Formats: sequence, C-alpha cells, structure tokens
Amino acid sequence: MKRISFVLLSLVLIFTLTSCNTKEEVRTLRIYNWQDYIDDGTMEEGATSMLDDFAEYYYETYGEKIEVIYDTFETNESMFNTLKTGKTTYDLVCPSEYMIMRMIKADMLIPFEEGATPTYDKYASKYIQNLFKNTPVSNGGSMADYAKGYMWGTVGLVYDPEYVTEEEITTWEIMWNPKYKGMVSSKDSIRDTYIPGVMHVYLDELEALRADYLNGDITSNEYTAKINEIMNRCDDETLDKVLDHLQDLKSNLFGFEVDSGKTDIVNGKIRIQLAWSGDAVYSMSLAEEEDDKILAFSVPQEGSNIWFDGWVMPKGADTVLAQMFVDYVSRPENAVRNMNMVGYTSAIAGQEVFDEISDWYDESVELEDGSFDTTDLIPYDLNYFFEGTLDEDCDGIIYTSSLSGQLYTQYPDLGTVERCAIMQDFGVQNNKVIEMWASVKAVNLPIWVTIGFFVIVAGIFALVIVYTVFNKRKFRKNKR
Repeated sequence: MKRISFVLLSLVLIFTLTSCNTKEEVRTLRIYNWQDYIDDGTMEEGATSMLDDFAEYYYETYGEKIEVIYDTFETNESMFNTLKTGKTTYDLVCPSEYMIMRMIKADMLIPFEEGATPTYDKYASKYIQNLFKNTPVSNGGSMADYAKGYMWGTVGLVYDPEYVTEEEITTWEIMWNPKYKGMVSSKDSIRDTYIPGVMHVYLDELEALRADYLNGDITSNEYTAKINEIMNRCDDETLDKVLDHLQDLKSNLFGFEVDSGKTDIVNGKIRIQLAWSGDAVYSMSLAEEEDDKILAFSVPQEGSNIWFDGWVMPKGADTVLAQMFVDYVSRPENAVRNMNMVGYTSAIAGQEVFDEISDWYDESVELEDGSFDTTDLIPYDLNYFFEGTLDEDCDGIIYTSSLSGQLYTQYPDLGTVERCAIMQDFGVQNNKVIEMWASVKAVNLPIWVTIGFFVIVAGIFALVIVYTVFNKRKFRKNKR
C-alpha cells in the first residue's frame, strides 16, 4: 500500500513539473507615460490600442506572448520621485527634456544601443535628431545617447485676434500691458512662467541680439545659442530681477492655471494665454468647432522654449522590449495615430505624416485638369522638419492662408525655431528657483488688511490675558 501511494505521489509530481515546464512564459513590458498621451483605442468603436497592437505584432513576429503594463503620471517630478523610491520599476518612461537631463545626472538611465531603433533613425525628423545630438548632458555625452523623441512643440501665446493685434502679440511684453489687465493667464509652473519673466528682464539684450541676426552679423546657430544662454540664466541676480517682474506680472493676470486656460480662452474669460503648442491646438480647434471662433498663436520675437518629451530606459529595464516598442511607435502610420489621439506633434516625419497634415491644413483647391489653385495662399515650407523622409515628388510645401493658425502652431517655421531654445535643468540653483516661485505665488495682502489682522490678533491676545487674570482671582477667592 505504501509503495502504491509512493508511486501515485511520484506520478502527480512528475505531471505537475511537466505542466509547469510546458506552460508558456510571458514577458512583461512596463511603460510609464503621461496621461492621455498615446492611442488607447477609444477614438473609434472597435478600434484597438497601440499597446495591444504592439503585443500582437511581437507575437506574430517572434512567436512569443508579451504583456504590456501601462501606468501614467501627471508631472515630471512625481514620475522622478516614483522611480527614485525603487519600489516600482519600468522598462520605458517618457519624461520631458529637463527631467531627462536630471535623470542622466542621477545615473538613472541606460543608453540606447546603436542601431537598435532603425525605424526611428530613418523617420524621426532630422531637425529633432540634431536637436538631441547637440544637447550635451552631464556625463559628457548627448541627449541622443539616452533618449528618442516622442512629441515636441513650443511655448507661446494663444490670443483672440478680435481683441489683440498681430503687432502687440509679437512680444512677451503684452503680458505686462495694463490694457489687458485681468485678460491674461499664465501657467502655474515655474519653468513655463520663468520664460516670459527672464525674457522681460533681458529685453534690451534680446532686441539687440535679434537686430544683429537680422542684419547678418551673427549666424542662426550663434543666435540660437545666445538665446539659449539668456533663457537659462538663473544666477542670484537674475532670480531677484525675475522675482520683481513676475510679482508685477501677477497683478496684471487673470490668474495662474494648470489646465483651465484651454477653455478660458475659448469662452472669453481671457484674451491671451501662455500655452504649450499642443494645448493651443486644442483651444483653437474647440473654438472653431463650438463657436465658429478663430484663435491664433504667436511665439514672441524675443525667443521662447522648444520642448520635447522622449523615451528613456531606466536602469534594470528590459532594453530589448523597450527599444522594440520605441521603434514600433516610430512608424509614421503609428505617429499619425498618436497625433490624432493626443493632439500634440510627433517627432516622427515621413510621407504618411506629411500627407495627414496636408489633409488637415492645405487650403489649395484641385482644378479639373489636376493642377491646384493656390491664389492668395502662402507657401509654407516644412522641409527643415521633413528633410530626407518624403517621396521624391513631394516638395514639402503646404499652402495656407494664415501664418498664425494651427499649422504654424504644430509646425513652426524655420525662423521661429531658430529663436527657440531648450530650457535646461536648473541644477544647483533649483532650490533657489523654487523659493523664488513660492514668493511669486504667495498671497500679497493689502496693507489695511495686514494692519487689521494684527489689531484683531492683539485684541484677542488682550482678552485672553484679562480672562486668565480674572479666573485666577476667582479661583483664589473660592479657595479662601
């Protein structure tokens, strides 16, 4: 009986082990991205998400199942703090440019392998790729070693042309203009609001710099480099000056906002809004669809920020799956899907992307003979962005009636990007910048309110003393 039981137990163990060995193993790809920042399949009924499509592509290509776990964050800082705890690990994360710099400095990232993302290398805009290559990082390399571009854009001003002229909106100075008191909003973000602040402080220097560039005294590269240096100044003297000017600005604002400005500019609560280009496109589309109202966008002539979000691999990542996913979303047709979903501009070029934006924005009319009528339209040249990724018969030009509309907002012209620079991580000055911003955001009460407050406090204090003395005397009397 014991021998039979032993045999049965052995058979059960062998069957169990065999079952475990034949069970298909599933690899996991963990992605950490911004909220609402990828095609999740919700745009059309029955559509699939980019994540599910990648898993299916991987299975069809390699015969292995993978699971994609996708989490989202709200700010660069919350993402950074989550990774620093070490409690949660990810294979792929999509931070902004300054946070990528900070993560490299903190030795948190793994560089991409050369040749591991051939689709990205082929179709990512050469302009974006050069931007990455020309951005140095703390360890002596460049941004291109550690990040692949995902979305990009500029920071500028959305405005209502019925109330604001094109001439007025060409400068950041309009935000301080008392004519628009209570009609301007700014971002509740030190990095974004710092831009008009520092541009305001060094206005004279920037105007002289622009004149030198327009006169041909300096090259476009020298011009961009100098704007980069000015925009990233955060020494103590600069911070003191920016603080003073931002406090003045606050008194002229409708307020600081995180997300409400996108609709405030549409419903008329404000006439001017500091905005990221992607949010600007949202506002412009919403205004046109709901109210048949035309909004416009301007990147002031002093200069501004060109930003980007890029894919990076934290240490401990499954680099094989991570790099495959980056290459997959870098296909032009997938870039179009993501652009349609999130409303921001992809770092990927290619004929499919150009055709899509031509469908959106080209206003030329096809005639019976197959030619196009471009009368009174402006030829908008986008070859700086699409260079080397278009079909031979495509000239890279879109015909438009506006140089401040959605096309310009998503794809600024070459002259605009030449006066835009990457905002660096504040580095050792970060705490001082945060303190400066806290001072800007502090509530400044009128003097009469302050005096009244101290009078009330003093009165309460006096009543407490009287009450205490009276009770002590009463206690002593009762004791006697």
